[in-house]
Amino acid sequence: MFYKNLEVWKKSIEFVTQIYKETEKFPQSENFGLISQIRRAAVSIPSNIAEGCNRHSDKDTLRFLDIAMGSIGEIETQLIIAQNLNFIDSIEDLSNNIQNISAMIVGLKSFLNNK
Repeated sequence: MFYKNLEVWKKSIEFVTQIYKETEKFPQSENFGLISQIRRAAVSIPSNIAEGCNRHSDKDTLRFLDIAMGSIGEIETQLIIAQNLNFIDSIEDLSNNIQNISAMIVGLKSFLNNK
């Protein structure tokens, strides 16, 4: 599976691990709230990259990359909420990582559009 060679997929897998570790610190009462939402959105990023790449069609890959970008917007919003509720001290590192992943997805989309 060639998607496993993509740096954006690797970085997004690392990001999911980081998200799981950060959300372990959230209050137990958020298990079915923010924790679940943030984790699902994070997992969606590498999952959609992989699914799009396995479709073997640039059009499908681009659609799944758009879905991954939507998940990035969700996570950014949810992390701000978590920080506002003092569930997390700082989202700076997470935000930097998600911005890097976002830029990589945009680059991959540009490459696919210009093939």
